[in-house]
Parts: sequence; C-alpha cells; structure tokens
Amino acid sequence: MTKTTVARRYAQALFELLDHSTIEDTRGTLTGLGQALKESAQLRHVVASPAFGVEDKITVLTALGDRLGCPPAAKAFLGQLVKKNRVNFLPEIADAFGKLVDQSKRTQPVTVSSATVLPPAEQDRIRTRLRETLKREVDVTFQIDASHLAGLQIHIGSRVVDSTVRGRLRDLQVLLTRE
Repeated sequence: MTKTTVARRYAQALFELLDHSTIEDTRGTLTGLGQALKESAQLRHVVASPAFGVEDKITVLTALGDRLGCPPAAKAFLGQLVKKNRVNFLPEIADAFGKLVDQSKRTQPVTVSSATVLPPAEQDRIRTRLRETLKREVDVTFQIDASHLAGLQIHIGSRVVDSTVRGRLRDLQVLLTRE
C-alpha cells in the first residue's frame, strides 16, 4: 500500500469519528503537527527513534497538540498513530484530512501566486471570478513568488493555470525547440 492510500484511510477514519464542532480544530492540529514534523529534525528523531518509548512519543505529540488546540478524539488518534508506527504519515494524513473537510464544506482550495503582493481589491476580484468560474465556494491562498516576473499562476487541485511571464517563455521555448 502506498503512503497516500494509508494516509487517506487514516484521515477518513478520523473524519468519521469526529463530531462537526471539532473538525476545524482537528484540521488545525493535524496541519500544525504535520508541518512541525516536516520542519523539525528533532521531532522526527523523537518519533522515529526506538530509544523513546511509545508513551514518551505519545506525550510529546499530545503536548504539541495541546498547544495547537487539539480535541480529545484527535489526541486518541495521535496515540493510535504512535502505537501503529504511522506517525511519519502525519503530513500526508493532514493533507488528506484537509481535503475531506473541504469536500464536506463544498469548498475548493485554490492557490494563487504572483511576483508581487496583489492589492486587496485585485484579490477580491480574483476570488469572485474563481467562485463564478468554479460554481462553488473557494478558499484562496495568495502567495508571492518573485521568479514569476509577472502574471499569475493558479493551482486548483491538480490543475495549474500558468499565465506568468516565465511560464509563457517556457512554452515558447518548447514550441521553438520542437520544430
């Protein structure tokens, strides 16, 4: 089984376990813990090392979860991840859980990156246009990527709409080198 398949199964199980009032708190906790696991070599060492016992690992994760506002059901879930030796799947589980939450809210996550900061009026216009085009609510995250030079790059799920100068130059290069 692939890592993504396992992560989806765990995320689905947790999603079905929770009541509606704790879903967003759990999402924030999982996202925060997944990010901490990606960024902290010390945390990865603690959860991966056999030198630390199961209870020590659970204590560390639940303490971090408490800081992030972790609901009780999610704490029990973290304990199960430790016992089943699946803590290293936490970033993928967080992503899969976030997708389930978005699906339940009928919200489409969208990432828009530009070379410079977009003014609030432009951000609102993009948000409205995406909502009209996708015919659903959108959760837009704006990012800055100076390598774009100009234009926008929009990520909608696995689709990428690239209208950046860099993207257009790359397309032109492909077209010219093909002939």
